[in-house]
Amino acid sequence: MPDGALSSPSSPSGSCYEPDVLVIGGGVAGLWCAYFLRLAGHTVTVLDRNAVGDPVACSSGNTGFVANGGVPLAGPGVLRHGLFSVLRPDDRLALPPTLDRRRLHWLWQLHRAGSPEQVQRSAALMMEFKRRSLEILHELRVSDLPHPDFVPTGVVQAYKTADAFARARRALPRAVASGIRLRVLEPEELRELEPDTEFDIAGALYNEGGGFLRVPNFVVSLARTLTEMGVDLVEDCTVEGFELSGRTAVGVRTNLGDFRPREVVVAAGSWSATLARMLDLELELQPVRGYTVTVRRPDNAPRGLVLLVEGTVAVRPFGDQLRYGGDMVLAGMDSSIAARRVARVLRTVQAHLPALEGTEVLQVWAGLRPCTPDSLPFIGRAPAYDNVTVAAGHGHNGMGLTPVGGQLVAQLLGGSTPAMDLAPFRLDRYSAAPSWLRPRNARLRVAGARRHPAPQAGSPAAGGPR
Repeated sequence: MPDGALSSPSSPSGSCYEPDVLVIGGGVAGLWCAYFLRLAGHTVTVLDRNAVGDPVACSSGNTGFVANGGVPLAGPGVLRHGLFSVLRPDDRLALPPTLDRRRLHWLWQLHRAGSPEQVQRSAALMMEFKRRSLEILHELRVSDLPHPDFVPTGVVQAYKTADAFARARRALPRAVASGIRLRVLEPEELRELEPDTEFDIAGALYNEGGGFLRVPNFVVSLARTLTEMGVDLVEDCTVEGFELSGRTAVGVRTNLGDFRPREVVVAAGSWSATLARMLDLELELQPVRGYTVTVRRPDNAPRGLVLLVEGTVAVRPFGDQLRYGGDMVLAGMDSSIAARRVARVLRTVQAHLPALEGTEVLQVWAGLRPCTPDSLPFIGRAPAYDNVTVAAGHGHNGMGLTPVGGQLVAQLLGGSTPAMDLAPFRLDRYSAAPSWLRPRNARLRVAGARRHPAPQAGSPAAGGPR
């Protein structure tokens, strides 16, 4: 268990077996859902298959970047470039050959999501999500919560080529009009911000509203805040199946016992797709492996956050350390470390910051980001159920998308009008792919779900008095 992680009982307390809401997933997505649900007055239990803040979790090993820009994974030519990544090791997205039907189905949807119109829609929604999330984080930072771990430092967005910088400048007025505090950073301003670091770039923008979350401290701190608010956190708890009755999930079976909540929220990151299949739901969700490399901080390291935009690598000072984060590999639930991809991250940093002194590598980490083809998360009710909600698919923007995602889930379950239109985030938004691409067992009941006759109105399973 990581330093500072919460300890949990070997089995849940009696009070958390029948909560108002059971949140499956103790990463940032699940914890933010629990936070806003508890604020709304619900009794909440959170289950996690590991310890909250565990090093294997995507919420723990990343850079913690939160900025209010947004570049979707899909785009014109991204699939073609990804397929050629076998021959071009510096491509940001690697798509190893596969015969897995679910992965091929997802790639088909990635291709469809790459039209200029859809990319523009996705980018605009991502920016709105992040703008709202930054407001939440700023409010928490100045509130009375005991563990504020958001540091609003601003972000330098560095562009290696003149073409990329020109495109960014052309898009600047639209970004500013949408509320993003973004401006061109003149060379002398960059030297003033980063006097110790030499940049080999065509230009830079400055995102004044960006910052970072202290990970993994933030995840553990948020979990501790939740326990102080009365949320039950149950660690090392594996979901084994669901009890179904009509349109209701009446029970959740785990290795630590059965839970009978009124509402179920699936917010388990890359594992959400497996849980959804237990409910006979197919989510267009694939894990995309990313890396962080943590080194001893050299004397000429950047003082603040730097995003190497074209290389999709983030650079973050980390106390006496420096962390680089990036890369995208579509390889299923495989979190093994590939030296070739780590080398790509290091080459990208060296190309942008050529004088950066080489220092000791302290840690190389790989994690699985839950990605959708259009880079928009799933936020909404499961179509076949009245009490199952999904909050997953935040991809490589999880720290910046999950705060408002949790707020929207709480509004949805509370019966109020969500602050954003949820139609672009619905679970069934993707059109059907050719039949040969569809997963063979897409409509077969998965072992682990038990269905009972639909309950009569007024019975406990129908949501009536208990």
